[in-house]
Amino acid sequence: MNKEIKLFNHTFKNPIMPASGTFGFGYEFSNYYDLNILGSIVLKGTTLEERFGNPLPRIADCPNGLLNSIGLQNPGIDKVINEELVKLKKVYNDKVIINVGGHSFEDYLKTCEKCNDVEDILAVELNISCPNVKEGGMQFGLDEEVAYKLVKEVKKVLTKPLIVKLSPNVTDIVKMAKAVEKAGADAISLINTLVGMRVDLNTKKPILAVKKGGYSGPGVYPVALRMVYDVYENVNIPIIGMGGISSANDVIEMMLAGASLVEIGSLNLVDPLGLPKIIADLDKVMVKYNINDLNSIIGLAHK
Repeated sequence: MNKEIKLFNHTFKNPIMPASGTFGFGYEFSNYYDLNILGSIVLKGTTLEERFGNPLPRIADCPNGLLNSIGLQNPGIDKVINEELVKLKKVYNDKVIINVGGHSFEDYLKTCEKCNDVEDILAVELNISCPNVKEGGMQFGLDEEVAYKLVKEVKKVLTKPLIVKLSPNVTDIVKMAKAVEKAGADAISLINTLVGMRVDLNTKKPILAVKKGGYSGPGVYPVALRMVYDVYENVNIPIIGMGGISSANDVIEMMLAGASLVEIGSLNLVDPLGLPKIIADLDKVMVKYNINDLNSIIGLAHK
């Protein structure tokens, strides 16, 4: 059985990657399992300068998932390249995908440019869809004209493949996908979290310090699957699917809807061994459904 997926002139040993923001910079999870079983690793959201993130509390429990308002806490691109990637290299021997966020066009461009000469970075995932950063982030992902302009400018300075991560918090996800494809995106990843909130019954106030945050986990899976399906029908570039994936069955279903690769997020926070379990189960599920090559099922639900 073939689980390898070829994308960006690179061979992924399987389609499974941890989603940005739920796996740190990767090396922490090497205490639990050999990271080299993963298809790749999507690094924690990285900005030009160091960010502390949002005030506490910034996590809230939800039915079938969780809310987060971390706010892209990270040490800045220079430290990520010179320190975090060096640590990861000691326990992981493949290339990674870096997730880049920003407050302005200039931020995005400068951060992306710094990735060009880093051999261990395979591609850049442009985060224009973060719902818990007050400035920048999602505002770039809610307006198709702004998204188009940003992607167009990034493509002028970036020499790596560009993946654009889309927000589900829009009226028409297909319009956004077509806009970033037209601007030159090499792939699309979706979905980011849905905007949500919780209220503490004792204090009578929102649980999160910034009131609203991103809802993720199994509860968003049907929404994510539908959006991947819709986007696949309207673009000609690869899709990386994510949103509530928690089993090998979910992976297969997401690929049938049109995803070439998948990212798995919230599961890592609930079960640090979740990804190796899914990778191990993938063979069994492929046998059960008579799948010899994962490439053959990408988008098959449309045929």
